[in-house]
Amino acid sequence: MKKITERPKSLKPVPFRFCAGCGHGLLHKIIAEIIDELGAREKTIGFAPVGCAIFAYDYFNFDVIETAHGRPPAVATAIKRLLPDRLVFTYQGDGDLAAIGTAEIIHAAARGENFSVIFVNNATYGMTGGQMAPTTLIGQKTTTTKQGREGKTAGFPIKISEMLCTLEGPSFICRTSLDSTKNILITKKAIKKAFQCQLDEKGFSLVEVLSPCPTDWWMSSHEALLWMQKNMIPVFPLGVIKDKYSQQ
Repeated sequence: MKKITERPKSLKPVPFRFCAGCGHGLLHKIIAEIIDELGAREKTIGFAPVGCAIFAYDYFNFDVIETAHGRPPAVATAIKRLLPDRLVFTYQGDGDLAAIGTAEIIHAAARGENFSVIFVNNATYGMTGGQMAPTTLIGQKTTTTKQGREGKTAGFPIKISEMLCTLEGPSFICRTSLDSTKNILITKKAIKKAFQCQLDEKGFSLVEVLSPCPTDWWMSSHEALLWMQKNMIPVFPLGVIKDKYSQQ
């Protein structure tokens, strides 16, 4: 029988512990495939914070540094400046990057630090119980907005990618999704471009990935994908938001 796929060398041979239908496992595989294709496994360093991203060091077969909540950009800045030949990336959820870590990501982007960010947006605090996150949609029910998020009292979803693109430092910012095969392939292409931007020393790059969280959305895996298409993507439009890299 012809082998059409295999486990990337940049993934350890261990089972994922993520919930059924979660996007993290798929995204881990995509990142590992890209690192293998770039031949960069021995010089890659990842940074993971608190949240579902915390498990990254259990799965990636390269160096992963655990950081304090919201602080991956600060630690990644230090390591990249000390070891500029390394492929450095942070792997952060919306509860981390868009909440306690907002200042960290804004200033790293403003400085144009030469590392890449994988920003996983599932519009909820996944690990801690499904509370409202900075990216939770208006009307979305969470454990802390049981009647649905109301803008007047809880504010509106923060669009991190659009906010960062107003800064001079970033070279490449893109938003993709894991809701379909087509968008999964686009996600892989975008992350590979972000990594190549870094390898070419073009500065800060970020890929925001819309990802399902069926457990905290109280949905089946299939329902979660349909919900993303109907509700998330209209609020967080997909596509390249800033691309100085291709113009240089």
